[in-house]
Amino acid sequence: MKQEPIRPTDDEARTLARRLLAHMRHASLGSLDPETGAPLVTRIAVQIDGQGAPVALLSGLAAHSRALIADPRAGLLVTDEAASKGDAMTHARLSILVRAEQIATTPEIREAWLARDPKAKVYIDLPDFRFWRLVPQSGLLNGGFGRAFKLAPADMLQG
Repeated sequence: MKQEPIRPTDDEARTLARRLLAHMRHASLGSLDPETGAPLVTRIAVQIDGQGAPVALLSGLAAHSRALIADPRAGLLVTDEAASKGDAMTHARLSILVRAEQIATTPEIREAWLARDPKAKVYIDLPDFRFWRLVPQSGLLNGGFGRAFKLAPADMLQG
């Protein structure tokens, strides 16, 4: 009999997914190149908003911004930034299918961003930078060896 590798989603998995999102500073973003349709993976600065959804601050000059404008479907890989020793394949990681949407830069969003990333003050006000909300559609959590879970948006978002 074939054993199912995906475990039933439980509160421990939800807590781990939300912790990974809350502590992330960077993530890998996979978007689709508008000219070729090929996947493009880049590293981006990202934080969460009040609901726990990822928010990125992206330059309009970057290839991933042009890709998201053409097709808002994307993937986000969040890793456990606190885990730096040992085999990386045993560290927790969260892969999220997202839909990207540009959001207005409000004083609240700007100040919240700078509170967590003060060095962004150098570029946050440049005219080509925009905030993007990366709305989770579904997720796959690998909590370490033998701990895989499928997640719905509510499993990743806060309260």
